[in-house]
Amino acid sequence: MFKILVVEDDQDLNNLFCKTLNRNNYVTFSADNARTASEILEKEYIDLIITDIMMPGENGFEFIRHLRDSNINLPVLIITAKGDILDKRDGFDAGADDYMVKPININEMIFRVNALLRRAKSVSEKKLVFGNTVLEYSAWTVSDNTGIKILPQKEFQLLYKLLSYPGQIFTRQQILDDIWGLDQGDSHTLDVHISRLRERLKANNDFEIVTIRGLGYRVIKK
Repeated sequence: MFKILVVEDDQDLNNLFCKTLNRNNYVTFSADNARTASEILEKEYIDLIITDIMMPGENGFEFIRHLRDSNINLPVLIITAKGDILDKRDGFDAGADDYMVKPININEMIFRVNALLRRAKSVSEKKLVFGNTVLEYSAWTVSDNTGIKILPQKEFQLLYKLLSYPGQIFTRQQILDDIWGLDQGDSHTLDVHISRLRERLKANNDFEIVTIRGLGYRVIKK
């Protein structure tokens, strides 16, 4: 069974989240601050974290950054009253995988948890499925309605990143930092790789890569 850590200092909400997750066959662990959460992570294998932002001591943004800095890459869902677009940006920049604003629909929380765990399983297996399109990380291959293609490494990594988070906008700098890193790719390099991917996958029936003017790129379902 999947194990979920709920980090929420409102005890009533913490209890509600845990009970709802338990009813959906998840094992839960409870913490009311980042320090206690970190102690649980040292002792237990956790599959997913649900965390608030405003907590005593270290806030949720700092908690997530520390996780990522420690190479703890399990899925993180933020549930918070902070619904400003800048707060959402800070949450995703810190390393969150999803974001919900209170008050929430408890059933939607379960839907999102299920989706995050499915995605994490695919990533751990180095395999990504989007409609009838399948990406195999070990071979850098894309299988779709047109057949099987072997992509150059950077093109494959770029496509894998975009398809891992359909609908999410990635800035040019986010993509360059993640895919090229110290290789010092530039904006022109990124544009060339996007153009090549679009040409190779122009007959794909599942998705398209969309340019968000002044920001970056995202994948949307056809």
